Amino acid sequence: MFSVTPRSKVKLVAKMLKAIYAQESKKAAREKAKAVVEELLHTNNVIERLNREIRRRTRVVGSFPDGSSALMLVCARLRHVAGTQWGSKK
Repeated sequence: MFSVTPRSKVKLVAKMLKAIYAQESKKAAREKAKAVVEELLHTNNVIERLNREIRRRTRVVGSFPDGSSALMLVCARLRHVAGTQWGSKK
């Protein structure tokens, strides 16, 4: 969990995980876990989502031969988003 957590949020996530394990019953722990997941994984920020998508696609490629090829990949993704409903959702 901490390998994918930004350093600025590690303490917050650690507190949330400790709160899950500190619950008295299994049912309460599941409810707390659902609340934590909802708080951590829910985002409607289009820019964050777009950045994640670009990051995911550039990791698949690994290394680029030059800067212009990386820029072409990013621009292609931006064109795709702008041309679909995904780019117009609020």
